[in-house]
Amino acid sequence: MDHPLPAFCFLPTALYILRMPKFPDWIQPMAATLTQERFGGPEWIFERKFDGIRLLAYKKGKQVDLFSRNRLPQNIPALAHAIAKLPHRELILDGEIDWHGPAAYHVFDLLWIDGREVTKLPIEERQALLKKLPIERPLHRVTALKDETPWERAQRKGWEGVIAKRRGSLYEPRRSPNWLKMKVELSQEFVVGGFTDPQGKRVGLGALLVGYYENKSEPPASAGGSRKRGSGPKVSEGVAADDFVYAGKIGTGFNTELLLQLREQLDRLETPKPLFTKAVGLPRLRAHWVRPEIVVQVGFIQWTGHGKLRHPRLLGIRHDKDPRDVVRE
Repeated sequence: MDHPLPAFCFLPTALYILRMPKFPDWIQPMAATLTQERFGGPEWIFERKFDGIRLLAYKKGKQVDLFSRNRLPQNIPALAHAIAKLPHRELILDGEIDWHGPAAYHVFDLLWIDGREVTKLPIEERQALLKKLPIERPLHRVTALKDETPWERAQRKGWEGVIAKRRGSLYEPRRSPNWLKMKVELSQEFVVGGFTDPQGKRVGLGALLVGYYENKSEPPASAGGSRKRGSGPKVSEGVAADDFVYAGKIGTGFNTELLLQLREQLDRLETPKPLFTKAVGLPRLRAHWVRPEIVVQVGFIQWTGHGKLRHPRLLGIRHDKDPRDVVRE
């Protein structure tokens, strides 16, 4: 006669099932903090930043759901089919879609695998788990860049930028300083037309107020007259002077020595009124005005719709450039 097994024999299995973590509906994606600094070092992992949208993939059994970083559903059958074929019951992947050409999913992180949340593991361990996945097109595994100056490679290749990820860091559901994004910069010269006072512990100056020259419309040729660039703001008969256009303020890219040196030079050039002739958005509080004689090289991400610099930083002082030759490039 068969004897039924006592109920306690099934208890460990039952407890295991009860204790299995529930597959999450959503994990808030980690976001990178924009930085204007350029740096390297063994404590950082550098990756390419793709020009597309963030995409999170949730695989549970045969079902695959794709979401944007704002949790908006995305319908990309080719990617969903490729993820469904991965040999794991549960996966949550993080990556970016590149819209240039056929849809491609560049996977850079793994948040969940077969009942196990791995966001609390260091990035190196998450990447080791990700490396074991048999990823094939249209899925792509993001690999670390080995360049000493990866942002220069990004500039040459026409990439959007690079991401620096701190070694040993966990996956945080927030915008974190452990992930830093360096966007490819534009660069050009600008003329200093003023500066602001420093605040707090900063010395020398707070920010440079910079601009460029813009040609005014000239009258018909019959009016006569001519003008040589670089000869100062002299105006010949029939020719309009250039406008000095305010482009924004530069507050990063300085060290203490340069702040003090610039303040000393600018104090000698100070004037009572601003010489900008187009000055939308020009700060007035704690501002000083100078003759436009100093040219600086500035890196920035882009021009705003209002004609101002977005995320500018000082790259250096230009001693080889006539201020009157500085125009918007």
